This record gives sequence, C-alpha cells and structure tokens, in this order.
Amino acid sequence: MDTAEEGRIYKCLFTGSVSSLLTLPLDMLSTENLLADCLQGCFVVTCTLCAFISLVWLREQIVHGGAPLWLEQNQQQPANAAGQPNEAPGPGNGGAENQPMPAPADPPAENAAAAAAAAEVPDIPPDPAEDLELDNEDEEEAGAEDVADANNGAQDDMNWNALEWDRAAEELTWERMLGLDGSLVFLEHVFWVVSLNTLFILVFAFCPYHIGHFSVVGLGFEEYVRASHFEGLITTIVGYVLLAITLIVCHGLAALVRFQRSRRLLGVCYIVVKVSLLVVVEIGVFPLICGWWLDICSLEMFDATLKDRELSFESAPGTTMFLHWLVGMVYVFYFASFILLLREVLRPGVLWFLRNLNDPDFNPVQEMIHLPIYRHLRRFILSVVVFGSIVLLMLWLPIRIIKHILPTFLPYNVMLYSDAPVSELSLELLLLQVVLPALLEQGHTRQWLKGLVRAWTVTAGYLLDLHSYLLGDQEENENNANQQANNNQQARNNNNAIPVVGEGLHAAHQAILQQGGPVGFQPYHRPMKFPLRIVLLIVFMCVTLLLASLVCLTLPVFAGRWLMSFWTGSAKIHELYTAACGLYVCWLSIRAITVLLAWMPQGRRVILLKVQEWTLMIMKTLIVAVLLAGVIPLLLGLLFELVIVAPLRVPLDQTPLFYPWQDWALGVLHAKIIAAITLMGPQWWLKTVIEQVYANGIRNIDLHFIIRKLAAPVIAVLLLSLCVPYVIAAGVVPMIGVTMEMQNLVQRRIYPFLLMVVMLMGILSFQIRQFKRLYEHIKNDKYLVGQRLVNYERKAGKPSPAAQSSPAQE
Repeated sequence: MDTAEEGRIYKCLFTGSVSSLLTLPLDMLSTENLLADCLQGCFVVTCTLCAFISLVWLREQIVHGGAPLWLEQNQQQPANAAGQPNEAPGPGNGGAENQPMPAPADPPAENAAAAAAAAEVPDIPPDPAEDLELDNEDEEEAGAEDVADANNGAQDDMNWNALEWDRAAEELTWERMLGLDGSLVFLEHVFWVVSLNTLFILVFAFCPYHIGHFSVVGLGFEEYVRASHFEGLITTIVGYVLLAITLIVCHGLAALVRFQRSRRLLGVCYIVVKVSLLVVVEIGVFPLICGWWLDICSLEMFDATLKDRELSFESAPGTTMFLHWLVGMVYVFYFASFILLLREVLRPGVLWFLRNLNDPDFNPVQEMIHLPIYRHLRRFILSVVVFGSIVLLMLWLPIRIIKHILPTFLPYNVMLYSDAPVSELSLELLLLQVVLPALLEQGHTRQWLKGLVRAWTVTAGYLLDLHSYLLGDQEENENNANQQANNNQQARNNNNAIPVVGEGLHAAHQAILQQGGPVGFQPYHRPMKFPLRIVLLIVFMCVTLLLASLVCLTLPVFAGRWLMSFWTGSAKIHELYTAACGLYVCWLSIRAITVLLAWMPQGRRVILLKVQEWTLMIMKTLIVAVLLAGVIPLLLGLLFELVIVAPLRVPLDQTPLFYPWQDWALGVLHAKIIAAITLMGPQWWLKTVIEQVYANGIRNIDLHFIIRKLAAPVIAVLLLSLCVPYVIAAGVVPMIGVTMEMQNLVQRRIYPFLLMVVMLMGILSFQIRQFKRLYEHIKNDKYLVGQRLVNYERKAGKPSPAAQSSPAQE
C-alpha cells in the first residue's frame, strides 16, 4: 500500500493545484485506480532507491578518490592559520571551477584521469551533512579542527564494525516487518519509507522541475518544450542546469567571505549535480544523437524520408526515442569493442587520442568529478564529430555509391506483404535470439577480424614505411616478448590485489574490469616526411573502411536473396531474413575454409578421420537442434498462444488461427528466458541437466544423455499440457450433454483456467511451507530452552545399568 501512496503523492506534487494538496489525505485512503497507482508508486520508489544508492556511491568516490582541488585548496589555509598570522584571500581562491586547475594543457585523453589525479593530494572531506552557518571568525577558528576531523573521519570510515551491521540485519526479520511478532514496528517502517521517498521526490524532482518550469516560461520557450513531447524531462534537466549554475555562484561567494563549511557543502552539492548531468549526457544524449544520425544517413537505404520519421515520432514519441537510443548504444558499444581490438594489434601509444578502457588509472566517475566542464564539453563535441564522420564514411557514402553502380539493388525491403510466409515479430526475434548470438558469441569471428586488422596494418606499414610506428620494431618485439608477457602478468596481479586505503571502490572496479592488453607507450622510428605519411595512412584507412562497408552491405544480401529465392520464389522477403541467411552462409564458408587449411598439413588420413568425427558430431548436433531448437520451442510457443494470446485477442464467436512459424519464433524467446531463469534459480533436476549440457559443449555432446534427461521429459510435459486440456474439452465435456456454447467456452478457456489452477496450487504450497517455518520459528523462540549436541558412541559388550540410564538423563 505504501507504493500506492507514493504514486498519489507524486501525482499530487506535480499537479500544480491547491485542491490536490487539500484532498491528498482522502486520496491516500481511496481505492480508486489502486493498481495503476501501485505500479507508478513502485516506479517512483525504485527511482528514489537508485538515486540514494548513487549518492552513497558518489560520496564513496569523493571520500576515497579525493575531491577536486578547487574544493580542497582553501581547506588547508585555516590549518596553517592556527600557528601563523591570517592572510588576506587572493584572487585565486575564488569558487570558479576552472581557475585552480594546475594542469597547463590537456593530456592525452587516455591519460587524463591519471594527470588529474597526480596534480593533487587532497584531504579526505568531512561529512557535508554537518553544515552550520557560522560567521567569519567562527569559521576561521574551526578550520584547523575540520582537517583533523576529516582525517579521523577517514579512519572511522575504514574501521567500521561489521558486527553492528549483522546485528541490525538480524533484528530486521519478516515477522517484525509484517507485524506478526505483536509489535507495531512495521507501521514505523511504512512511515519512514513514505517520508523518505517524499523527501527524495521533493528534493530531486519537485524543486528542479519547478525551477526549470519557471525559467522556461519566463524565457518564452514553453511552446518549443511542449512540442518536444518530453516536457517534464526537458524541464527537469533545465532546472538541474540552473541549479548547478546557482550552486557554483554561491560557492564562489562563500569562498570570498571565507565561510568554509558553507563553501564546502555548496561545492559537494555542485559535484553531485554536475556528475548527474554528465551521466545523462554520456549515457542518454550521446547515444541518442548517434542513433538519429544513423537513421538520417540510412534513409535512402530503406526508401524513407524525414517526413516519415517525423510522422512516426508524432505517433509514438517514446518508442521512437527509445529505439534510436538503443541503436546508438549498440553502435557505441561495437565501436568501443573495435578500439579494444585495435589496441591489441597496434603499438602502445598509437591511439593516444582515444581513452584506454584497459588503463588501470582510467575511471570515468573520477574524471567527471575532477575535470572542469569545458573539457567535458570539448570531449563531447570531438566525440560527436568522430562518430558522425565514421557514419558518413561507412553508411551514407556507400549507399550513394551502391545507388549509382547497382540501381536496382536498393532499397532494402523492410515491408511485409500479405503473401509473405513470415511476420515481422518472428523475424526480429529470429535475428535477435538466433542469428546475432550465434555470430557474436563465436571466438573465431573475433580472431578473423583481428587477423584481418593485423594483415592490413602490416601491409600499410610496409607500403608507407610506418611499420615501426604502427607495430613497433620487430627486433625489439622479438627480444622483449617475454618481458612484455611478464609485465602484463604483473599488471594483472597488481590489479587483482586487494585495494589499499585511499583507492576505494574505483580501484576494485578497475581490478574487476581489467582485461589485460598493452598499456603505456612504446618508442618507434620516425621516418622522413612523417606528417605526409600519416595523411596517406588516414586516406588509405578511409578507402579500406569504405570498401569493407560496400562488401558488408551487398554480399550477405546478395547471397541471402539468392538462397531464399529457392524457398519463397518471387515473394517479397524481409531483408533481415536475407541478410541473416547470407551472413550465416558466409560465416560457415569461411569457417570451413579455415578448418581445411588447418588440416591440410596433417595428411590425407588425418583429414579423413577429422571428417568422420565432424560428420558424426554434426549429425548429433542436428538431432539435438531439431529437438531443443525445433520441437520444444514450437510446443512452447503453441502453448503460450493457447494460454495467453488467443484468450486475450480472439473473441468467443471467432475461430483463432495459429501460425507455426510465428509460434516457433516466440517459443525460441520463451525457451531462452526459461533457461536463463532456471540457471539463476535454485538447484533442481532441470538446472543440473542444463548445466551438464553446457559443460559438455558441442565437441563432447552426449546425445543419449540429452534425449533421456532433457528432451524427453520436457517434450512429455509440454505434450501433456497441450493434450490433456484438449481431451477434456473435446472428449469429456460433450459426453456430459452441455450446450454448444458451453462447449465452445470450455474449449477456449480451459487452458488459462488450468494454468491459473496450477499457479494457485503452487502459491498455496509455497505459503504453507513458509507458514510452517514461521510456526516452528515462533514455537522455538517461545518454548525452546536450548539445544545440545551429544556424541553417540556404540560401546562393545552389554552396557551397565548406569550407562543405560545416562542417555535418558541427557
């Protein structure tokens, strides 16, 4: 019920009317729209919980990673003033963020965090919650104590007692939370949850929203904001921006009048707002820009216009923005993955202008805390230019070339027709659940790509005399191979070590996320006319990327269209199908060629033996695939159609139609979800069997074990779930002599009814077990005096009467 109250409080605060505030007590007791308010309240409580956890984690970053120098520079002056005369504050002690930064110039992007951290040795800050409005003299006298309290506070933070937390966790039991122990502590818990969530809503949503709303209305931008369909989000972000500006101005004023605690509290609040806005920009705005730019540059590939995208945005703004953000996130992720692959091939130091995610000194949160806003803005603009240029080079320009060279090849067919044997939902599920995981989870694909990059680098290096610059000196690489391996192993050992005091959470996170690879800088030989050679290298790289994009956009689709024509004839097929089929065929062809090339030096006899082994393995894999990826998903999708989809979509006076292909595609999705939940759940027979199948893999596949332990039981359960209700509805019910309307009702509703019965029985059995445990726990707490473990030893011979009576006495 507290979630419903949170949702109603949230709606009351953002309604903006006095009547809603006056009727809030009655609205909280109302049962109208209870489910919707509960769902909205759950979302609000989740957001406030995430915000609270983020604040605690950010405080941990500031305490252990160090606050910015502009926040700490005035903190040490009162400590020195305890034994020296007071000095007038200089102009450099202002609150502006970019003034006290001592770095003369921007270091390379991948070493920015290390440079910022090396430029300062800050004290650990005191708790900003202890803010007191002192006058000028009191602030100066308390300055020396602040530094000592900060150091003592750091020791207290690192010497916390885990037993107190365990004792508090033991006191918080389900009986006490639900009020089953006879106390009313659960009402206190509800009150504190509602109060704290209301406070979070007021501080982090209500105030920024209304600050932004008044500013937007005052500046006359209300119509533009309303036309964006995201008025609340944009208004809140504007409020946070104005709040950040206000905090930094107030921080400067507090520094001028030397109110140290007020200055520090304002600075910490500004850091919180600054990091929050930078996270929104990095994770939200930047992928959204990339997604929209990808869509705009690919309009001709799908025969679409900007007017079509505008209409789709007007019809479903939330869905459109989410899809573009998702596409942008995928693009950024694969770009970062390709950069990591390049770092494994190129000489350390070539990609100095890109952030090195494998650098142990790299911490994005620490960069957000320490670096000034103008450097983040400059990095954001540079990233937009780089990513946008790559999209132009690898998407827009190849599309223009294809339209001129192959006029009939484009556009791609992304529309479905009535004679198409598939549906859009099934093809998207097939692509996401079958094709992409099979291609991306293969380590061979990454090795092939790495080999191609290495071959291109060697070729470009020898053509342009840049081999030393791109790959380093070959002699030094051969002589220092063992030394490099030892250094990498030592770096991994250092990263896996327990972080010392002062490194904090970010050191542990970097130790977990560290994946090895070359880190640092390696010298190289600089040839003559080096700038010209670098320009030629960039041109050669652009031409290579353009040709690779042309091949990727044409070859898989050509192969897929040709293969799919044998099945569908002249019918229109969605290009996702043709592209997926072509990618699979290309991947299988390259894999077969590489395997044959690896087997050829071993002789004909070994090749024949390998062919026999692989033939047997392929036959077993096909049988397992038919059962696990064909029959089980089809039965599972058909059961889902009968239980959920048909009762909700098809009225009783109409006949439901079933599409096996679509049911199979949905069954694949459901099977993967069920398998993932099973692997994350408790230990039982299905989890044990699935784990054993995963452990064996394809090379050691056990066909008898899979059929006997996995396929046969699951297929039997699914067939019983499908057949037993049908036999009851079509065979038993007509024998009773009911009307045709009742027979139709039973046939259409028996599947969801039986599902509800099974779920109810499961819930009841679970609750009965839980109440039995609760009963035993309460009985033991009330009446059990104690328990003692006694060793039982069987003695040889006939025991004495005293020995016989001793167990009874115990």
